[in-house]
Amino acid sequence: MSSEAVSRTTPATAGQNRGEVSARPPRRWRDKFADAFRGLKLGIRGQSSFFVHFFVAAAALAAAWVMALDWVSWCLLLLCIGMVLTAEMFNSALETFCRGLDEPSRNRCAPALDIAAGAVLLAASTAILVGGAIFLVRLAVLLHWF
Repeated sequence: MSSEAVSRTTPATAGQNRGEVSARPPRRWRDKFADAFRGLKLGIRGQSSFFVHFFVAAAALAAAWVMALDWVSWCLLLLCIGMVLTAEMFNSALETFCRGLDEPSRNRCAPALDIAAGAVLLAASTAILVGGAIFLVRLAVLLHWF
């Protein structure tokens, strides 16, 4: 251990250097939820693509309401919407993290950002296929095509 590292070690941090856990009180659930809601707000406000996904989700829910879908179809739609919005949040989190890095590290993050964007594309494509199947079948029933 260098003399510089030794001089920075205080009695409060000495135990942490040996792998001991500090006696910090556990976080309250209220604080955990506050952090989660703050993250949700940051994710929604920080990305223009999140607004597009949110708008399409609202349109799909309105169409589901008008077409009086059954509860299984509602569950599938909500699952798909949740999947797309969650993928977008993870993508936004990774983009935010990479923006805080120095230039060489940011360049090494480019493939990870592309993979995250691909995950959003895959989730959105799956949601379109599932939603399309649900709405086309319901539309066919409403128009007596079956």
